[in-house]
Amino acid sequence: MNLKREFDLHLTRRQLFGLGAKGIGGAALAALFNRDGFAFADNEANRDPKTGGLVGLPHHAPKVKRVIFLHQSGGPSQIETFDYKPSLEKLHGAELPDSIRHGQRITGMTSGQSAFPCVKSLFKFKQHGQSGTWVSELLPHTAKIVDDIAVIKTMFTDAINHDPAITFIQTGFQQPGRPSAGSWVSYGLGSENQNLPAFIVLLSTAHALNTDQPLFSRLWSSGFLPSNYQGVRLRGGATPVLYLDDPPGVSKTTRRQMLDAVVKLNKLKFESYGDPEIETRISQYEMAYRMQTSVPDLMDLSKEPESVFEMYGPESRKPGTYAANCLLARRLAERGVRFIQLYHRGWDQHNDLPRDLALQCRGTDQPTAALVQDLKQRGLLDDTLVIWGGEFGRTVYCQGKLTEANYGRDHHPRNFAMWVAGGGVKKGVAIGETDDYSYNIVSDPVSVFDLQATMLHLLGVDHKRLTYKFQGRYFRLTDVHGELVEKILA
Repeated sequence: MNLKREFDLHLTRRQLFGLGAKGIGGAALAALFNRDGFAFADNEANRDPKTGGLVGLPHHAPKVKRVIFLHQSGGPSQIETFDYKPSLEKLHGAELPDSIRHGQRITGMTSGQSAFPCVKSLFKFKQHGQSGTWVSELLPHTAKIVDDIAVIKTMFTDAINHDPAITFIQTGFQQPGRPSAGSWVSYGLGSENQNLPAFIVLLSTAHALNTDQPLFSRLWSSGFLPSNYQGVRLRGGATPVLYLDDPPGVSKTTRRQMLDAVVKLNKLKFESYGDPEIETRISQYEMAYRMQTSVPDLMDLSKEPESVFEMYGPESRKPGTYAANCLLARRLAERGVRFIQLYHRGWDQHNDLPRDLALQCRGTDQPTAALVQDLKQRGLLDDTLVIWGGEFGRTVYCQGKLTEANYGRDHHPRNFAMWVAGGGVKKGVAIGETDDYSYNIVSDPVSVFDLQATMLHLLGVDHKRLTYKFQGRYFRLTDVHGELVEKILA
């Protein structure tokens, strides 16, 4: 029995529709599925052969070539980091007025409380740099780079719980299934380095003592985009990418011959069924083969001078730590990776905030500032966008028992602080104002969609024009929303 006949005997329902689109009823099925019975699929004619990005992108001259997104998972408290509120000294212990809360829904974790006393920060603030930006004593290293960053004190989001909030800031939608921001960027712009994925993810464990929030691989998923645009996670330790190494006894020549044979089989199957995921599989096999050389070189830190490890801090030699991942982010930027996503867990201080937030900041402040300084001294900050922040902020009122030395804060979506740095971004500015309680935005609100639109703009992409047709509708990262944050654009 020949190979094609063997394939034909194993048709799935999807493949049957794919074949049907090539024969009788093709016109009708094409109207429903656009191409060969499937959701909109890439066409080689629409792809730049050099980068793999879409022809016609970037839409305008880009300010940056890549993004490093430092996501602090759990929601850092804006009141203890960047939103200085001296008025809380007098309000400490007083009940949060209904006129400030405006009947806002609260989480189940504080809904049973009989009182909502306001809490001042236990940590001191000072102005830093020529810009005079207010920064907490918890972030002494970040305080030294304030003249290189733009602080946004008035971010807001629609979600009040972790899973929808982190899904929203990563994908533009609160429910799972949409492509992540890194996947959209990879899909639109492709890669500058054909030996590494365009979108790479690094996970770091918490420094806090309390249990941190879990992270899911769907946060860096490609959603309904072809799966070759999903993020590739690099792990700490001897095996940064699972199943990348050749098994014992398999030579490079044997591996190459095996891949060539698999490619031929996959091409036969693609000709029969037209499934774009088959082409994706071919490209992923080839990428994995090239990564066998590029990844060991990336992970080899032996050529880094001692001064670099001192800059990033004492944990920078330990794989999987936030400090080591920040150093890896710089190395990935040097190698032309388009979107570098770091996740650091443990920013969910419902109780024991003074202790755990201090631990979190101590573990991340120095490497975060070092990354910006390192990029700057190597000339990479001019064409890199660095984003720091979580999925929402924390409440001014106390969760749990308020004591002289301890308190907690619940989730707060109405306002929180993030900062950005790099090409096309104003340096040494802080935009937006909140009320005396750091509860409501007074001026310059910035939505998650606005941040996403601005990120794409700096990459040379019009967020309204980067779309993908799926199930009869054109989707985009910012859905039907998003305005540029003009006040941070240089």
